[in-house]
Amino acid sequence: MNTNVSIVLDALEIAAEPNRRRLLHLLAGSERAVSDLSAQFEVSRSAISQHLLLLEKAGLVTARKEGRNRYYRLDPRGMGRLRELVSQFWTNELDLLASDAAAIAHQRDSPQQHPDNQ
Repeated sequence: MNTNVSIVLDALEIAAEPNRRRLLHLLAGSERAVSDLSAQFEVSRSAISQHLLLLEKAGLVTARKEGRNRYYRLDPRGMGRLRELVSQFWTNELDLLASDAAAIAHQRDSPQQHPDNQ
């Protein structure tokens, strides 16, 4: 798989911002108008439009205009690429790290036997 590293980093960074991540979650169900999306946030409609523009430039959403309204939806190809990128980080080493962390947490939660009690 040939990818442009700068595009990869941009897509990951753009999707990681909390407002944009929430927009992606909201768009997961269906296409939505900017006005509908901005009603879900405390920030201005203009700010939401800027977030959506960044998501579009990163290839994560697509937009269409109908009359005076803009409608956004997830771009399945872009979201698929993002999913592949994230899954690349989940390697065997991370699985081992998670397993070690779980074992340490289990040891902390289990009653310890002290040499005095034997």
